[in-house]
Amino acid sequence: MNTQHHSQNTQHKKSNLVMWVFLAFIAYFLITEHWAHIVPYLPWFILLLCPLLHVFMHGGHGHGSNQDSHTNHSHHNKEE
Repeated sequence: MNTQHHSQNTQHKKSNLVMWVFLAFIAYFLITEHWAHIVPYLPWFILLLCPLLHVFMHGGHGHGSNQDSHTNHSHHNKEE
């Protein structure tokens, strides 16, 4: 039963590899064949990414959450 599970896992890995190679070929040919249509819009894509990056990347800075200040404040009160 363990060998059957191992062969299914190997088959799954092989099918994933084939899928990624196939998608890489598709992406390569789409980009190379349609590059002339993509290039004029690249500055607009970059400008559209700026607000998205601003919204999603500020989560790691701790903006908008005061949990650390509350826990540190209560910790200092216990020591006094």
